Amino acid sequence: MNILVLLKMVPDVVEELEVAPDGKSLDLEFLRLVVNESDEHALEEALLLKERHGGKVTALALDSPDIDDVLFTALAKGADRAVKVTDVDEGLSTWSAAALLAQVLPTVPDLLPADLILTGCQANDDLDGQAAPLLAHRLDLPYLGIVTGVAWETESAGTCTAVKECGGGVRGEFDLTVPALLGIQGAEKPPRYVPVAKVRAAMKSGEIETVSASVGSETPRVEVLSMTKPEVGERAEMIEGSPEEVAEKLCEILSARGVL
Repeated sequence: MNILVLLKMVPDVVEELEVAPDGKSLDLEFLRLVVNESDEHALEEALLLKERHGGKVTALALDSPDIDDVLFTALAKGADRAVKVTDVDEGLSTWSAAALLAQVLPTVPDLLPADLILTGCQANDDLDGQAAPLLAHRLDLPYLGIVTGVAWETESAGTCTAVKECGGGVRGEFDLTVPALLGIQGAEKPPRYVPVAKVRAAMKSGEIETVSASVGSETPRVEVLSMTKPEVGERAEMIEGSPEEVAEKLCEILSARGVL
């Protein structure tokens, strides 16, 4: 089994975010980046599959600050190979990043075809979860998102079963022909902890392969015209009283705004 895991760095929303002087992007000078949480779950799911069925796990990421630490951590956790795509433009849109990956992945030696490509189903800079399906479309692969578990059908080669979370607490099982791309929401187990000493050992003994993008990024489909921090507005009005009084007041407010 050959599994490719795509990792990315995203802004740490715990930190204060600042708008750059151009008014169209985040200020990267003091921006702290962390690995995308659902990508960590994608890596954990890949490692679980490797432990059950054997095979190889490759972690790949576009170049960004601190990405080397993330890739070495992936090696320390059990990944067999780490690849970094260099010469990448800053601030790529979701569309552009998916297009770039679709062009670069086939050029990396001994990378494709992969039985499964796993990545996070969304990120805090991609809340619509468009990156994975866009890449699947570009690579002409079947896609399933919001996945919380993967079973490899060893007796029927060429298929896997993925568990997808649906609304209302409903789960669905889907059989997919492989190769396939899955957007992982959560692994079957929490992402494993790896000691710092083991990461440092991976830095000494492991290697991060580098591959140049060597292609230009596509023009974004959506252009950011301006970006501003939220402004403090009026405080919320708390409606008190009996249920009948509250309902009457709500009707008055909605009527005054033309909703009723």
